[in-house]
Amino acid sequence: MNFSDFLLMRQELCLMGVFLVLLVFDIFASERAKGSLHWLACLLMAALTVVGFVPVAEGTAFGGIYVQSSITAVMKSILNVGTLLVFLQSGKWLRGIPLRQGEFYVITLATLLGMYLMISSANFMLLYIGIETASLPLACLTAFDKYRQKSAEAGIKYILMTAFSSGIMLFGISYLYGATGTMYFADMSALIAQNALVTAGFIFFFAGLAFKISVVPFHFWTADVYEGAPTSVTAYLSVISKGAAVFALLFTLWQVFGNLKQVWHPVLWGLSVLTIVTGNLFAISQKDIKRFFAFSSISQAGFILLGMMSGTAQGMSATAYFVLAYLFSNLAAFAVISAVESETGKTDIKAYNGLYASNPKLSFVMMLAVFSLAGIPPFAGFFSKFFVFAAAAEQGEYLLVFIALLNTVISLYYYLLIVRAMFINPSEEPVARFRTDGGNRLSMILCTAGILATGLLSVIHEYLGRISFGM
Repeated sequence: MNFSDFLLMRQELCLMGVFLVLLVFDIFASERAKGSLHWLACLLMAALTVVGFVPVAEGTAFGGIYVQSSITAVMKSILNVGTLLVFLQSGKWLRGIPLRQGEFYVITLATLLGMYLMISSANFMLLYIGIETASLPLACLTAFDKYRQKSAEAGIKYILMTAFSSGIMLFGISYLYGATGTMYFADMSALIAQNALVTAGFIFFFAGLAFKISVVPFHFWTADVYEGAPTSVTAYLSVISKGAAVFALLFTLWQVFGNLKQVWHPVLWGLSVLTIVTGNLFAISQKDIKRFFAFSSISQAGFILLGMMSGTAQGMSATAYFVLAYLFSNLAAFAVISAVESETGKTDIKAYNGLYASNPKLSFVMMLAVFSLAGIPPFAGFFSKFFVFAAAAEQGEYLLVFIALLNTVISLYYYLLIVRAMFINPSEEPVARFRTDGGNRLSMILCTAGILATGLLSVIHEYLGRISFGM
């Protein structure tokens, strides 16, 4: 190990710099100066996001357990964009709890550091450390509104499920180590062979990551935690946390289990169908909008698995593009949810009845978000699903693509329930006209631009496809 190893960790070092600046500012700044903490956090996060898109040196560090490449840098930058949008959306909520405002930012950045390590890991131990670094602070964020019973309950459920899934994953990693005698991805890929020990190890390992992605049947925590957690935290869980787990699973499937497609292909095939169908069926009956988007995110996880199972560069790049499109779409929806909740204190879908009459701009943003999530052209969600379907069809998975297309039609029905509530349903107590805070307005503008631009500039998918996933 030498100093050049640390230079490869430019994004991690910059993130730690932002973390330390915010921590010191929160501890030593005067009460009056702390009023600018929100915009300082957003400014530093924006700078970190810009730095992340600057080309990086590629290589391995610390004995080969850490890897930096073009694709890892892009994926970290995608997470940075999502985190910046969440920071922008959280300003008004955090002003209501000023004594803990700084804690929110430093804890969130701590989880982001763990996600960075997950993406750059080339060794199962570093991957596990990254997952734990990301998961434990997330439990704190889930229970951040500690005086609300649902938030505290959500924190308890999340930490228990996190501990359980981590134990299962570590058990699976121990099987893989026992079968190959190494923790390194590249070495394990060369030594791995199809046998009962490896198959069991993969299933246990996959189950641990499936919890993070909310894949059925590892999804039971999702609706309760999404409903109970503060809305900004729910947005973070639904996009950034899920995205990091997806990227980590992409790399392990590609680098470690590429020769065992006959083992994991039927697993992903069955879980993809089960996840899409379950998410759709339960979303239809939801009355709370945060629970609604919880089951929507479960359904989207099924489409993500559909892209992964192709096991090709096209499928991997389609999955990465899907996460980017999902990021803008889902965070746009949560920006509106946060605005309405902060004004009315309500999260039930009935609160959106007649919203267009009093707040047409919010209704427009929510409409774009749900249209994108439903896969309606020309928005980003349409192209993301198209690329995922194309990758699966290229491998001859026509039945799976047909099932996914059928469920896309079903999802269009329940997404349109939100649109109908805003534009058609009358309301006896409509939400009064209000002006949301500047940070949330900016996040809506960025998300709307992202939905439109990512859809129109689908060449991004081709760019991701040209970047080597082999690192």
